[in-house]
Amino acid sequence: MVQTGLVIAVAAAISLLLFWQVDVIHRGGPVMIAIGMCSIFSLTLILERLYYFFALHLGADAEARFGRLRSAVQAQQWKEADALCETWKGPVARVILAGLRAREGTPQEIDEAMEEAAHEEMPAVEHGLRWLSTLAQVATLLGLLGTVTGLVKAFQVIQTRSIGGNPVSPGDLAGGVWEALITTVAGLTVAIPTILAYSYLASRVAEVQFQMEKAAALVSGWRRHKG
Repeated sequence: MVQTGLVIAVAAAISLLLFWQVDVIHRGGPVMIAIGMCSIFSLTLILERLYYFFALHLGADAEARFGRLRSAVQAQQWKEADALCETWKGPVARVILAGLRAREGTPQEIDEAMEEAAHEEMPAVEHGLRWLSTLAQVATLLGLLGTVTGLVKAFQVIQTRSIGGNPVSPGDLAGGVWEALITTVAGLTVAIPTILAYSYLASRVAEVQFQMEKAAALVSGWRRHKG
């Protein structure tokens, strides 16, 4: 919670600075501050999640570890299996350890131990994904809001000039049109990469879940075969 508040505070500070220092962003109106906050918060979450999944050593490295673990379990070399899990940092290894520590129990007890461990690990694996989904939607809506407020300003200029009996020139409408177009572009520029990142990270979560299920089948399958 503290880290989330800190990221939001930093995002707000950077967005305000950019709003007052960058002319294009300033022309987009106050909505650009909120869009800027969404972009910084989203980028922070994406980088943190990419680093997290990179550190899990998914893919070929995980398959090699599973191969060594399978050999150790089938040979009932429990110390080697425990040592392998200790060096294999991450939620999958902790789920396997839970199953190994319950190996003297029934297959159902082993499954329950590993399922409980998996439930404890999943919040950390899924951390930030809901935020990314929300940020993508909010950025799109903020872009739409900026479009509407920009058009409102343009029509206000038309009304003001018409009441005064003055002709309306393209320059009079430029401010409102600028705001409408810039916020639309900015909102989509934030939302599209965020959605793509969300989809990719969701696939990494699914891969971790698959490996947990594979680990459960490996340990409980050995127990059933023995029993």
